Amino acid sequence: MFKHKLVFISPIIILAVITLFSLTMIPSVSPSPKELPIALVNEDTGVSLPDQSQVNMGKQMIERVQSQSVPGKVAPVKWISVDSLAKAQKGMKDKDYYAAFVIPKSFSENQLSLQTPKPMSPEIQLYINQGMNSLAANAAGQILDGIVEGVNEGVRTQLLSSLSAGDAKLTVEQAAMIVEPIHKKVVNVNQIGTKSANGNAPVSLFQPVWMASIGGAVLVFFALQKSFLTGRKQKSAGISAAIGIGAIMALLAGFWTTWFANSVIGLAIPNFSDTALFISLAYFTYFLLISAVLSWLGMKGIPIFVLTLFFGLPLLAMPKEFMSSFYQDWVNPWLPMRPMIDGLRDLLFFGKGFEWSHSVEALTFIAIGSLLVLCGSILKKDRRLPEQPIG
Repeated sequence: MFKHKLVFISPIIILAVITLFSLTMIPSVSPSPKELPIALVNEDTGVSLPDQSQVNMGKQMIERVQSQSVPGKVAPVKWISVDSLAKAQKGMKDKDYYAAFVIPKSFSENQLSLQTPKPMSPEIQLYINQGMNSLAANAAGQILDGIVEGVNEGVRTQLLSSLSAGDAKLTVEQAAMIVEPIHKKVVNVNQIGTKSANGNAPVSLFQPVWMASIGGAVLVFFALQKSFLTGRKQKSAGISAAIGIGAIMALLAGFWTTWFANSVIGLAIPNFSDTALFISLAYFTYFLLISAVLSWLGMKGIPIFVLTLFFGLPLLAMPKEFMSSFYQDWVNPWLPMRPMIDGLRDLLFFGKGFEWSHSVEALTFIAIGSLLVLCGSILKKDRRLPEQPIG
Protein backbone atom coordinates (compact mmCIF):
# COMPACT_ATOMS: atom_id res chain seq x y z
CA MET A 1 0.00 0.00 0.00
CA PHE A 2 2.84 2.37 0.86
CA LYS A 3 4.24 2.05 -2.65
CA HIS A 4 1.37 4.17 -4.00
CA LYS A 5 1.99 7.92 -4.19
CA LEU A 6 -1.65 8.60 -3.31
CA VAL A 7 -1.01 7.40 0.26
CA PHE A 8 1.61 10.12 0.79
CA ILE A 9 -0.23 12.96 -0.90
CA SER A 10 -3.59 12.19 0.76
CA PRO A 11 -2.77 14.28 3.90
CA ILE A 12 -1.95 17.23 1.64
CA ILE A 13 -5.22 16.75 -0.22
CA ILE A 14 -7.15 16.62 3.06
CA LEU A 15 -5.50 19.80 4.36
CA ALA A 16 -6.14 21.53 1.03
CA VAL A 17 -9.83 20.58 1.08
CA ILE A 18 -10.23 21.73 4.71
CA THR A 19 -8.48 25.02 3.92
CA LEU A 20 -10.52 25.58 0.77
CA PHE A 21 -13.89 25.06 2.40
CA SER A 22 -12.87 26.90 5.56
CA LEU A 23 -12.36 29.97 3.38
CA THR A 24 -16.10 30.00 2.80
CA MET A 25 -16.57 31.12 6.44
CA ILE A 26 -14.59 34.35 5.99
CA PRO A 27 -17.51 36.56 4.86
CA SER A 28 -19.74 35.49 7.77
CA VAL A 29 -17.21 35.92 10.60
CA SER A 30 -18.15 38.96 12.73
CA PRO A 31 -19.99 40.87 10.00
CA SER A 32 -20.72 44.50 10.86
CA PRO A 33 -22.76 47.08 8.95
CA LYS A 34 -21.05 49.73 6.87
CA GLU A 35 -23.07 52.63 5.48
CA LEU A 36 -26.52 51.08 5.75
CA PRO A 37 -28.80 53.46 3.82
CA ILE A 38 -31.47 54.80 6.18
CA ALA A 39 -33.91 57.56 5.27
CA LEU A 40 -34.20 60.67 7.48
CA VAL A 41 -37.57 62.40 7.28
CA ASN A 42 -38.43 65.60 9.13
CA GLU A 43 -42.08 66.57 8.80
CA ASP A 44 -41.99 68.72 11.93
CA THR A 45 -43.68 72.08 11.25
CA GLY A 46 -42.04 73.74 14.25
CA VAL A 47 -43.61 76.25 16.69
CA SER A 48 -43.58 79.98 17.27
CA LEU A 49 -42.26 81.14 20.65
CA PRO A 50 -43.64 84.15 22.55
CA ASP A 51 -40.69 86.25 21.31
CA GLN A 52 -41.87 85.56 17.72
CA SER A 53 -38.91 83.28 16.98
CA GLN A 54 -39.38 79.94 15.25
CA VAL A 55 -38.15 76.67 16.69
CA ASN A 56 -37.99 73.38 14.80
CA MET A 57 -36.77 70.71 17.17
CA GLY A 58 -37.14 68.03 14.51
CA LYS A 59 -34.58 69.85 12.35
CA GLN A 60 -32.24 70.12 15.33
CA MET A 61 -32.55 66.40 15.98
CA ILE A 62 -31.85 65.55 12.33
CA GLU A 63 -28.70 67.69 12.42
CA ARG A 64 -27.63 66.02 15.67
CA VAL A 65 -28.10 62.55 14.18
CA GLN A 66 -26.18 63.44 11.02
CA SER A 67 -23.30 64.96 12.99
CA GLN A 68 -22.56 61.70 14.80
CA SER A 69 -20.43 60.43 11.91
CA VAL A 70 -16.69 60.42 12.69
CA PRO A 71 -14.53 61.88 9.88
CA GLY A 72 -12.15 59.35 8.37
CA LYS A 73 -14.12 56.34 9.60
CA VAL A 74 -16.69 54.29 7.78
CA ALA A 75 -19.98 54.90 9.55
CA PRO A 76 -22.42 52.02 10.16
CA VAL A 77 -25.23 54.16 8.72
CA LYS A 78 -25.52 56.30 5.61
CA TRP A 79 -28.18 58.87 6.42
CA ILE A 80 -30.22 60.02 3.40
CA SER A 81 -32.49 63.05 3.81
CA VAL A 82 -35.92 62.49 2.27
CA ASP A 83 -38.61 65.15 1.85
CA SER A 84 -41.62 63.17 3.05
CA LEU A 85 -42.77 59.93 4.61
CA ALA A 86 -44.48 58.97 1.33
CA LYS A 87 -41.17 59.23 -0.55
CA ALA A 88 -39.40 57.23 2.17
CA GLN A 89 -42.05 54.50 1.96
CA LYS A 90 -41.66 54.38 -1.81
CA GLY A 91 -37.88 54.13 -1.36
CA MET A 92 -38.32 51.20 1.00
CA LYS A 93 -40.65 49.56 -1.52
CA ASP A 94 -37.94 50.05 -4.16
CA LYS A 95 -35.34 48.59 -1.74
CA ASP A 96 -33.39 51.85 -1.47
CA TYR A 97 -33.51 52.05 2.34
CA TYR A 98 -33.33 49.47 5.12
CA ALA A 99 -35.25 51.75 7.46
CA ALA A 100 -36.63 55.26 7.92
CA PHE A 101 -36.29 57.65 10.88
CA VAL A 102 -39.38 59.88 10.77
CA ILE A 103 -40.19 62.96 12.88
CA PRO A 104 -43.94 63.81 12.68
CA LYS A 105 -45.47 67.27 12.21
CA SER A 106 -46.31 67.96 15.86
CA PHE A 107 -42.92 66.97 17.30
CA SER A 108 -41.80 70.47 18.40
CA GLU A 109 -45.22 71.38 19.79
CA ASN A 110 -45.44 68.20 21.84
CA GLN A 111 -41.86 68.42 23.10
CA LEU A 112 -42.40 71.97 24.39
CA SER A 113 -45.52 70.77 26.17
CA LEU A 114 -43.42 68.45 28.33
CA GLN A 115 -42.73 71.38 30.67
CA THR A 116 -46.42 72.19 31.04
CA PRO A 117 -48.89 70.61 33.47
CA LYS A 118 -50.56 68.81 30.55
CA PRO A 119 -47.70 67.32 28.55
CA MET A 120 -48.14 65.58 25.22
CA SER A 121 -45.57 62.92 24.42
CA PRO A 122 -43.64 63.68 21.19
CA GLU A 123 -43.28 60.71 18.91
CA ILE A 124 -40.55 59.38 16.64
CA GLN A 125 -41.57 56.83 14.03
CA LEU A 126 -39.15 54.05 13.04
CA TYR A 127 -39.98 52.19 9.83
CA ILE A 128 -38.07 48.92 9.45
CA ASN A 129 -37.85 47.39 5.96
CA GLN A 130 -37.91 43.72 6.96
CA GLY A 131 -38.25 42.19 3.52
CA MET A 132 -35.12 43.82 2.12
CA ASN A 133 -32.88 41.73 4.41
CA SER A 134 -33.66 40.48 7.91
CA LEU A 135 -30.04 40.78 9.11
CA ALA A 136 -29.75 44.39 7.95
CA ALA A 137 -33.25 45.23 9.17
CA ASN A 138 -32.42 43.96 12.67
CA ALA A 139 -29.17 45.94 12.67
CA ALA A 140 -30.95 49.08 11.51
CA GLY A 141 -33.60 48.62 14.20
CA GLN A 142 -30.96 48.30 16.92
CA ILE A 143 -29.13 51.40 15.68
CA LEU A 144 -32.32 53.45 15.61
CA ASP A 145 -33.36 52.17 19.05
CA GLY A 146 -30.01 53.35 20.41
CA ILE A 147 -30.47 56.79 18.86
CA VAL A 148 -33.95 57.20 20.35
CA GLU A 149 -32.69 56.06 23.74
CA GLY A 150 -29.87 58.62 23.54
CA VAL A 151 -32.34 61.36 22.62
CA ASN A 152 -34.62 60.32 25.47
CA GLU A 153 -31.76 60.48 27.94
CA GLY A 154 -30.85 64.00 26.80
CA VAL A 155 -34.46 65.23 26.93
CA ARG A 156 -34.96 63.59 30.32
CA THR A 157 -31.90 65.32 31.77
CA GLN A 158 -32.89 68.67 30.25
CA LEU A 159 -36.45 68.35 31.52
CA LEU A 160 -35.39 67.51 35.04
CA SER A 161 -32.88 70.37 35.09
CA SER A 162 -35.49 72.84 33.86
CA LEU A 163 -38.04 71.72 36.42
CA SER A 164 -35.46 71.84 39.22
CA ALA A 165 -34.33 75.34 38.27
CA GLY A 166 -37.91 76.58 38.39
CA ASP A 167 -38.57 74.77 41.67
CA ALA A 168 -41.68 73.30 40.11
CA LYS A 169 -43.56 70.25 41.26
CA LEU A 170 -44.14 67.41 38.87
CA THR A 171 -47.71 66.62 37.94
CA VAL A 172 -48.79 63.00 37.60
CA GLU A 173 -48.72 63.39 33.84
CA GLN A 174 -45.20 64.84 33.85
CA ALA A 175 -43.93 62.11 36.16
CA ALA A 176 -45.25 59.49 33.76
CA MET A 177 -43.43 61.23 30.90
CA ILE A 178 -40.04 61.34 32.65
CA VAL A 179 -39.31 57.65 32.04
CA GLU A 180 -39.82 57.95 28.28
CA PRO A 181 -40.26 61.59 27.24
CA ILE A 182 -40.22 60.73 23.55
CA HIS A 183 -42.41 57.87 22.45
CA LYS A 184 -41.00 55.42 19.89
CA LYS A 185 -43.36 53.90 17.34
CA VAL A 186 -41.93 50.99 15.36
CA VAL A 187 -43.59 50.02 12.06
CA ASN A 188 -42.42 46.97 10.12
CA VAL A 189 -42.91 47.32 6.37
CA ASN A 190 -42.65 44.61 3.70
CA GLN A 191 -42.95 42.14 6.54
CA ILE A 192 -41.38 38.70 6.31
CA GLY A 193 -44.13 37.04 8.35
CA THR A 194 -43.85 33.97 10.55
CA LYS A 195 -43.53 31.37 7.77
CA SER A 196 -40.48 32.64 5.93
CA ALA A 197 -37.59 30.81 7.66
CA ASN A 198 -36.82 34.07 9.50
CA GLY A 199 -36.64 35.91 6.20
CA ASN A 200 -34.31 33.34 4.61
CA ALA A 201 -36.96 31.67 2.43
CA PRO A 202 -35.33 32.93 -0.82
CA VAL A 203 -32.04 31.23 0.07
CA SER A 204 -33.86 28.09 1.21
CA LEU A 205 -35.68 27.88 -2.12
CA PHE A 206 -32.52 28.55 -4.10
CA GLN A 207 -30.44 25.61 -2.84
CA PRO A 208 -32.57 22.72 -4.17
CA VAL A 209 -33.09 24.53 -7.48
CA TRP A 210 -29.34 25.05 -7.95
CA MET A 211 -28.49 21.43 -7.14
CA ALA A 212 -31.34 20.15 -9.33
CA SER A 213 -30.13 22.27 -12.24
CA ILE A 214 -26.66 20.73 -11.89
CA GLY A 215 -28.16 17.24 -11.79
CA GLY A 216 -30.41 17.87 -14.78
CA ALA A 217 -27.61 19.36 -16.88
CA VAL A 218 -25.29 16.44 -16.07
CA LEU A 219 -27.92 13.82 -17.00
CA VAL A 220 -28.64 15.52 -20.34
CA PHE A 221 -24.90 15.90 -20.97
CA PHE A 222 -24.34 12.16 -20.47
CA ALA A 223 -27.27 11.38 -22.76
CA LEU A 224 -25.71 13.52 -25.49
CA GLN A 225 -22.33 11.87 -24.94
CA LYS A 226 -23.76 8.38 -25.29
CA SER A 227 -25.64 9.37 -28.44
CA PHE A 228 -22.29 9.98 -30.15
CA LEU A 229 -23.56 12.75 -32.39
CA THR A 230 -21.31 13.63 -35.31
CA GLY A 231 -21.54 16.48 -37.73
CA ARG A 232 -23.04 19.88 -37.18
CA LYS A 233 -26.52 18.78 -38.19
CA GLN A 234 -26.68 15.99 -35.61
CA LYS A 235 -25.09 18.16 -32.92
CA SER A 236 -27.59 20.94 -33.61
CA ALA A 237 -30.45 18.49 -33.29
CA GLY A 238 -28.99 17.09 -30.06
CA ILE A 239 -28.52 20.50 -28.48
CA SER A 240 -32.04 21.56 -29.57
CA ALA A 241 -33.42 18.44 -27.91
CA ALA A 242 -31.38 19.15 -24.77
CA ILE A 243 -32.75 22.70 -24.59
CA GLY A 244 -36.30 21.40 -25.00
CA ILE A 245 -35.77 18.82 -22.24
CA GLY A 246 -34.29 21.56 -20.04
CA ALA A 247 -37.36 23.74 -20.58
CA ILE A 248 -39.68 20.87 -19.57
CA MET A 249 -37.57 20.13 -16.49
CA ALA A 250 -37.61 23.84 -15.62
CA LEU A 251 -41.41 23.96 -15.54
CA LEU A 252 -41.57 20.78 -13.48
CA ALA A 253 -38.91 22.07 -11.08
CA GLY A 254 -40.57 25.48 -10.71
CA PHE A 255 -44.07 24.23 -9.90
CA TRP A 256 -42.90 21.24 -7.83
CA THR A 257 -40.51 23.36 -5.74
CA THR A 258 -43.20 25.97 -5.09
CA TRP A 259 -45.85 23.38 -4.21
CA PHE A 260 -43.50 21.42 -1.97
CA ALA A 261 -42.27 24.54 -0.16
CA ASN A 262 -45.80 25.79 0.40
CA SER A 263 -47.76 22.61 1.09
CA VAL A 264 -45.18 20.34 2.72
CA ILE A 265 -42.58 22.60 4.31
CA GLY A 266 -45.05 25.35 5.15
CA LEU A 267 -43.35 28.41 3.65
CA ALA A 268 -45.72 31.28 2.91
CA ILE A 269 -46.02 31.77 -0.87
CA PRO A 270 -48.22 34.83 -1.57
CA ASN A 271 -48.54 34.20 -5.32
CA PHE A 272 -48.14 30.55 -6.27
CA SER A 273 -48.16 30.77 -10.07
CA ASP A 274 -45.86 33.81 -10.31
CA THR A 275 -43.38 32.24 -7.89
CA ALA A 276 -43.45 28.94 -9.78
CA LEU A 277 -42.86 30.66 -13.12
CA PHE A 278 -39.98 32.70 -11.72
CA ILE A 279 -38.32 29.60 -10.24
CA SER A 280 -38.81 27.89 -13.61
CA LEU A 281 -36.98 30.76 -15.30
CA ALA A 282 -34.17 30.54 -12.74
CA TYR A 283 -33.86 26.76 -13.19
CA PHE A 284 -33.79 27.07 -16.98
CA THR A 285 -31.15 29.80 -16.76
CA TYR A 286 -28.89 27.71 -14.53
CA PHE A 287 -29.50 24.62 -16.66
CA LEU A 288 -28.29 26.50 -19.75
CA LEU A 289 -25.34 27.99 -17.87
CA ILE A 290 -24.15 24.62 -16.58
CA SER A 291 -24.83 22.90 -19.91
CA ALA A 292 -22.77 25.54 -21.73
CA VAL A 293 -19.78 24.91 -19.45
CA LEU A 294 -20.16 21.13 -19.74
CA SER A 295 -20.31 21.35 -23.53
CA TRP A 296 -16.81 22.83 -23.58
CA LEU A 297 -15.12 21.47 -20.44
CA GLY A 298 -16.99 18.24 -19.84
CA MET A 299 -17.33 16.98 -16.28
CA LYS A 300 -14.27 19.04 -15.35
CA GLY A 301 -16.61 22.04 -15.19
CA ILE A 302 -18.80 20.65 -12.39
CA PRO A 303 -16.41 21.70 -9.55
CA ILE A 304 -16.86 25.29 -10.72
CA PHE A 305 -20.54 25.22 -9.79
CA VAL A 306 -20.03 23.23 -6.59
CA LEU A 307 -17.42 25.74 -5.39
CA THR A 308 -19.63 28.62 -6.50
CA LEU A 309 -22.36 27.26 -4.25
CA PHE A 310 -20.09 26.81 -1.22
CA PHE A 311 -18.39 30.18 -1.59
CA GLY A 312 -21.53 32.05 -2.61
CA LEU A 313 -24.00 30.59 -0.10
CA PRO A 314 -22.74 32.60 2.93
CA LEU A 315 -23.08 35.79 0.88
CA LEU A 316 -26.62 35.20 -0.33
CA ALA A 317 -28.28 35.85 3.03
CA MET A 318 -25.95 38.76 3.78
CA PRO A 319 -26.57 42.37 2.68
CA LYS A 320 -23.70 43.88 0.72
CA GLU A 321 -23.25 46.53 3.45
CA PHE A 322 -22.02 43.74 5.77
CA MET A 323 -19.37 42.49 3.34
CA SER A 324 -15.76 43.54 3.04
CA SER A 325 -14.92 45.75 0.08
CA PHE A 326 -13.37 42.77 -1.76
CA TYR A 327 -16.51 40.62 -1.53
CA GLN A 328 -18.76 43.62 -2.14
CA ASP A 329 -16.98 44.72 -5.32
CA TRP A 330 -15.53 41.54 -6.81
CA VAL A 331 -17.57 38.56 -5.64
CA ASN A 332 -21.16 39.55 -4.86
CA PRO A 333 -21.96 41.28 -8.19
CA TRP A 334 -20.78 38.25 -10.17
CA LEU A 335 -22.72 35.56 -8.33
CA PRO A 336 -25.16 34.05 -10.87
CA MET A 337 -27.55 33.10 -8.07
CA ARG A 338 -27.99 36.68 -6.81
CA PRO A 339 -30.79 37.55 -9.33
CA MET A 340 -32.83 34.57 -8.15
CA ILE A 341 -32.51 35.58 -4.48
CA ASP A 342 -33.46 39.19 -5.21
CA GLY A 343 -36.37 38.14 -7.39
CA LEU A 344 -37.74 35.80 -4.73
CA ARG A 345 -37.55 38.62 -2.17
CA ASP A 346 -39.69 40.75 -4.47
CA LEU A 347 -42.23 37.94 -4.84
CA LEU A 348 -42.37 36.82 -1.22
CA PHE A 349 -42.02 40.07 0.74
CA PHE A 350 -42.71 43.03 -1.57
CA GLY A 351 -45.97 41.91 -3.18
CA LYS A 352 -44.58 41.91 -6.70
CA GLY A 353 -45.47 39.46 -9.44
CA PHE A 354 -43.66 37.71 -12.24
CA GLU A 355 -42.91 40.77 -14.36
CA TRP A 356 -40.02 42.36 -16.18
CA SER A 357 -37.67 43.47 -13.41
CA HIS A 358 -33.97 43.74 -12.72
CA SER A 359 -33.90 40.10 -11.53
CA VAL A 360 -35.80 38.74 -14.54
CA GLU A 361 -33.63 40.86 -16.84
CA ALA A 362 -30.41 39.52 -15.28
CA LEU A 363 -31.57 35.90 -15.50
CA THR A 364 -32.66 36.41 -19.10
CA PHE A 365 -29.30 37.83 -20.16
CA ILE A 366 -27.45 34.99 -18.39
CA ALA A 367 -29.70 32.50 -20.21
CA ILE A 368 -29.12 34.15 -23.61
CA GLY A 369 -25.35 34.27 -23.09
CA SER A 370 -25.30 30.64 -21.97
CA LEU A 371 -27.43 29.63 -24.94
CA LEU A 372 -24.99 31.28 -27.36
CA VAL A 373 -22.02 29.53 -25.72
CA LEU A 374 -23.89 26.20 -25.77
CA CYS A 375 -24.76 26.58 -29.45
CA GLY A 376 -21.16 27.57 -30.16
CA SER A 377 -20.06 24.12 -29.02
CA ILE A 378 -21.51 22.80 -32.29
CA LEU A 379 -18.38 24.14 -33.98
CA LYS A 380 -16.08 22.34 -31.56
CA LYS A 381 -14.13 19.46 -33.06
CA ASP A 382 -15.00 16.07 -31.62
CA ARG A 383 -11.81 14.32 -30.50
CA ARG A 384 -13.49 10.97 -30.05
CA LEU A 385 -12.92 8.40 -32.73
CA PRO A 386 -16.02 6.86 -34.30
CA GLU A 387 -16.75 3.28 -33.39
CA GLN A 388 -15.27 0.77 -35.83
CA PRO A 389 -17.66 -1.73 -37.40
CA ILE A 390 -17.32 -5.33 -36.25
CA GLY A 391 -16.04 -7.93 -38.71
